[in-house]
Amino acid sequence: MNAFPWGPATGVGSMPGGDAHEAAKTVAGSFEDFPYLPELPARGPGADMIGRTIGLLVEMYAHVEPSGWRISDRPGRETRRARSWLGEDLDALEEFTQGYEGPLKVQAVGPWTLAAALELRGGEAALGDPGAVRDLAGSLAEGLRAHLAEVRRRVPGARVVLQLDEPSLTAVLRGQIRTASGYRTHRAVDRQVVESTLRDVIGVSEEPVTVHSCAPDVPFALLRRAGVAGVSFDFGLLTERDEEQIGEAVEGGTQLFAGVVPSTDVPLSDPAGSVMGVRTLWRRLGLNPGTLTESVVITPSCGLAGASPAYARAALAHCVRAARSLADNPE
Repeated sequence: MNAFPWGPATGVGSMPGGDAHEAAKTVAGSFEDFPYLPELPARGPGADMIGRTIGLLVEMYAHVEPSGWRISDRPGRETRRARSWLGEDLDALEEFTQGYEGPLKVQAVGPWTLAAALELRGGEAALGDPGAVRDLAGSLAEGLRAHLAEVRRRVPGARVVLQLDEPSLTAVLRGQIRTASGYRTHRAVDRQVVESTLRDVIGVSEEPVTVHSCAPDVPFALLRRAGVAGVSFDFGLLTERDEEQIGEAVEGGTQLFAGVVPSTDVPLSDPAGSVMGVRTLWRRLGLNPGTLTESVVITPSCGLAGASPAYARAALAHCVRAARSLADNPE
């Protein structure tokens, strides 16, 4: 049995709208056992997942160009805004988690997706420069260490889980990230380099770290070797190729954050129907049904930024009910 007190359900990160107070209230009210710090990208540059993480970097700055975020010499307006919004979000979270004890999740972009998205001064992605990637990962690690300490200070009873968002990780490993011209792609990064960089960033946290990707072909085995305690993924994108890796992950004690609830407005099935695929997978892999609830956290398939506020609230509530259905009837 996993020793860490994972909650039965949680969210991925982003929420619709721009009201930090409302988002924190919704999240804390929905997930009494596993709340998270909401992200509100609708506010604009600096609230998007890349900009928010750039605001955490230590002694590295960036500004927005038409092509995206680009390294600069000093903090610009967007970075200051990112830090200000994060402060607002933390204030709201602190208000709605008074006296809370248990797991609390915060999200930041991981080093490889950040390196694929952040441009150097010449306009090419940092990904193409191994020295720049090292500097970026080091700055990110320092920034995350300070961020986690701040969250622990504000919610002293929490066990703070860091989620690294790595939607570009598979593309980085396969050499599918396009250069600035769009005509070529950056060379695939060696798997050992990817793994060791992730391990260095993961090492900043005293509590378990999860990695989230809603892209296909999540590299479960590589992530486990890098030291992640949980993998968050879109359950609907799994193929038979993934099943052996998932079986090994579960048997090795890795927590699965199964994204089974759609992240944009659709009619929701009954909660038991939402987790039917998880039960079926367990049977196919020959895993003990009794381990289901201790091995799986139910989530939306991805962030909810593209959903309507009413649907986002319904989706979070649905995750909780689906997790309860799994606990009540794992067979």
